[in-house]
Amino acid sequence: MHRLKSLLPLLALVALGLGLFLAGAFDHFDPHHIVEEEVTLHARIVAHPLLARLLHVGAMTLAIATGLPGAVLVVFAGGILFGVVEGTVLSSLGTCLGALALFLASRRAFADGSGHAPALVERLRAGYHAYPVSYTMFLRLVPFFPFGAVTVALAWLRCPLWLFMLATVSGGSVMIAFETALGAGLADTIVRDGHVSLNILGHPQVLLPLLGMAMFALTPILVGRLRRRHAGAAPPP
Repeated sequence: MHRLKSLLPLLALVALGLGLFLAGAFDHFDPHHIVEEEVTLHARIVAHPLLARLLHVGAMTLAIATGLPGAVLVVFAGGILFGVVEGTVLSSLGTCLGALALFLASRRAFADGSGHAPALVERLRAGYHAYPVSYTMFLRLVPFFPFGAVTVALAWLRCPLWLFMLATVSGGSVMIAFETALGAGLADTIVRDGHVSLNILGHPQVLLPLLGMAMFALTPILVGRLRRRHAGAAPPP
């Protein structure tokens, strides 16, 4: 019973995400729909500026906390409706709130592990805790890793809360800034061409800078291993 209670927050988030996905809750954030309704939506934003921004932050929080794949559509919508700077700030705030909720729920679910963990688990955690900052930033910056899956993995690896939030605020905001800028440019592209493919996220101009920053995060690990190898190969005095 105690184990089930520890799993309840995470199970509730998963169930909520599944329900929202099946209901098509984030279909309205599709860039084509946003562009079609852009005039009306901008008028509502002007009429209710605070509510509109709170709704965007809330939608982003829900998308991240439940691990929904539609989070990037919310980011695109923020870029189209609020511009690059404000859209990045609003989406980043929602991302941090949602990631914190998912991380805490996951950490509670994994905190109840009893007995001795398998050797592989201990080895993975030991490797992570040898370079926690580098590994955390790497996982947060690589665009191929799903945001929600990385959040759960970091909770399982027992990442400290302060480090998790630092990586989410810095690394997560970098990715959101790229995606918000793309979203802001999608409106003109859709108006001009009538349609745009979301495969733009796989364009080298988007992926290469993020991969470069992710590899930079691994530099301390590579340097440490090279030093140990050099020290092991050095002849005794």
